[in-house]
Amino acid sequence: MPNTTPSPILSETKNKQALAGLRVLDFSHALAGPYCTLLMADCGAEVYKLESPHGGELSRGWGPPFAGGEASFFLGLNRGKRGISIDLKHPEGVKLCLRLIDQMDVLVENFRPGTMERIGLGYATAHARNPRLIYCSISGYGQNGPSRDEAAMDLIVECSSGFMSITGTEEGEQVRSGYAVADINAGLFAVISILMALQYRNRTGLGQYIDVSMFDSMISAMSSNYMAHLGSGRTPQPMGTAFPTVVPYRVFHASDRVFSIAVGSEKLWGEFCEAIGCPELRAHPDYASNSLRIKNRQTLEEKLGVIFKARTASEWIAILKTAGIPSSLVLNFPEVVAHPQSSFREMFPWMQHQTAGLYRVTGSPIKMSETPGRPSTPAPLLGEHTGAMLKTLLGISEETITELIAAGVILPELSPDKPVQPHASSVGKDQ
Repeated sequence: MPNTTPSPILSETKNKQALAGLRVLDFSHALAGPYCTLLMADCGAEVYKLESPHGGELSRGWGPPFAGGEASFFLGLNRGKRGISIDLKHPEGVKLCLRLIDQMDVLVENFRPGTMERIGLGYATAHARNPRLIYCSISGYGQNGPSRDEAAMDLIVECSSGFMSITGTEEGEQVRSGYAVADINAGLFAVISILMALQYRNRTGLGQYIDVSMFDSMISAMSSNYMAHLGSGRTPQPMGTAFPTVVPYRVFHASDRVFSIAVGSEKLWGEFCEAIGCPELRAHPDYASNSLRIKNRQTLEEKLGVIFKARTASEWIAILKTAGIPSSLVLNFPEVVAHPQSSFREMFPWMQHQTAGLYRVTGSPIKMSETPGRPSTPAPLLGEHTGAMLKTLLGISEETITELIAAGVILPELSPDKPVQPHASSVGKDQ
């Protein structure tokens, strides 16, 4: 029977977090899966990140930048997790993982569909051993359907989901999202699904299988866009920074730099016209309603473009914010990191790592009065907690651990003076 008692590893601080006592076995790599388990780790879950002894997961090599030999990408996505290294190509390694599954609440993996079944760690096997287990698979196109076996990464799914067809310049040139939106959406839907499955388990005592697809996640996230298409029959095109159903709502050039405005109601339209010194635009027959402003978008945006070039962006922001008009400079990353709001919300905290030293990460967006999310421990060294985990969770003796190390099933626990160089090797590299 699975062990449902909290691990002694949990600290007093962890016990005050929302997911304290929840054990997660994390087979995931790259971004979608690690982002899912990062959010759970920030909220107190015990996340055991399982990696191959042969260099670890591929994102350990995703750099530069590196800090003390550690990829910044890996450091940011894997904080708060315990690093364990077991060779899944070794029969004894698979047996160890099956024993670990007995102790877990959640399993997350994002290998290609069929990989976990092929190595003997599929859902049917896991569920038979631990019926309470919530087993979450994240993939490019899902576990069934004609595209099931297609290799997928963020860029590919941005294209295949239709996202890139609506993202680009006003001249019609498509561009990739500035961040890995397909990966992150899938990670978020995975967390949502896991929390829902936990609620169901609270009622019934039963776990279940979760099939999260990047493709599905992107279509769902674009619900408003797809509804506009389904309702009108029109094929949406890229619009730059503009928005199809609200005008004015875009980025404009001031005399020195660009800034954005969003005039989302008729009340705001009137206040906006007053604020920019053009009250006559409010009742203009071409612009008196949002529908008219959409119809006459080009002439209105040309007029506003001329007006806004008369002042600096900061001057316009001050004027618009005083009037209550949503607006912002187009801030770059250094400006966001230095922003007082970022500091107040603790969105760029510092962490100390054994080899990377002092470095900054992105903070948790999960702000709750009793159990807020927060970064805890830094990203693990490869296999850093393997021995401790085997002793604590499985009761394996020191002698047996030594034998497993000698057989190449696990790595010895690492220290900063015994690094293992990462390389892009994995059981199944792509989603």
